[in-house]
Amino acid sequence: MKVYRNLEEFQRLPFAVVTQGTFDGVHLGHQKILNQIKALANENNGETVLITFFPHPRMVLQPEDNGLKLLETIEEKINHLERMGINHLLILPFTKSFSRLTAQEFVRDILVEGIGTKIMVVGYDHRFGKNREGSFQELKQLSSVYNFEVQEIAAEDIDAVTISSTKIRNALLSGDLVSANTFLGYDYRAKGEVIRGHQKGKTLGFPTANIQVAPYKLIPGDGVYAVEVVFNGRRYRGMTNIGSQPTFTGRAHAFEVNIFDFDQEIYNQEIEVIFHAHLRPEIKFDSVDALKRQLEKDKFAALNVLLGH
Repeated sequence: MKVYRNLEEFQRLPFAVVTQGTFDGVHLGHQKILNQIKALANENNGETVLITFFPHPRMVLQPEDNGLKLLETIEEKINHLERMGINHLLILPFTKSFSRLTAQEFVRDILVEGIGTKIMVVGYDHRFGKNREGSFQELKQLSSVYNFEVQEIAAEDIDAVTISSTKIRNALLSGDLVSANTFLGYDYRAKGEVIRGHQKGKTLGFPTANIQVAPYKLIPGDGVYAVEVVFNGRRYRGMTNIGSQPTFTGRAHAFEVNIFDFDQEIYNQEIEVIFHAHLRPEIKFDSVDALKRQLEKDKFAALNVLLGH
């Protein structure tokens, strides 16, 4: 997959089959669209192009809103789309001036003159251009002017229950990993750097790696999870705690993982955590011994979940 960080790097294609959007998480609804553009490209001896944006439009248009957390960092999205078999990924820098492009300017300058779009595939709720004024009907009208075809993926073709990145974010924040992973079509994951923490886990017999992720990356809601950890291309079983460790006072909110049967030094290294199941909410225990007993139970529960992975 070729990746472009601006339109100037892109060489116009003879037959581009294109889709466009933020594609946060590349969930099942997104995958339906991507499979469609791949099929159309194969039928027409063309090439697939996905247009996305970074930063996320809300980060630029609503800078005072720090609440937006994304399902994937831009690096995670690039890797994901490459696995999906997309030929070209165009990451357009989203700025306030870019947001003022009208629907017609976007179609003329980017889709047609910049990329060489012959077929455009969009989801049933697709909007584009200044103030998201461009609708599917307007896109159809412009396609006849600029000589390309438009196909719409209907809501019922994506799923009987509307899948959205927002719905998945809300499920993750509430600890509903079953719904989130079902909508995603894969188990949620987070990649980050291992940093030094309080090192209390080592004294409990459950040493943990504290993970620092990108500030805009969404971490699931507080609780204990059965996870796998990917480090240097190998997978390890483990369990993750997300929260402020209420049994101890004065702890900052943290994302930490206990990797089973693992004793390597990994500070300042990058690891990936794959969330398979939510085991329990975070609990304040009356004593350290009670916490230790619960951690043993958590490990047993996590191993039971992970036997199938």
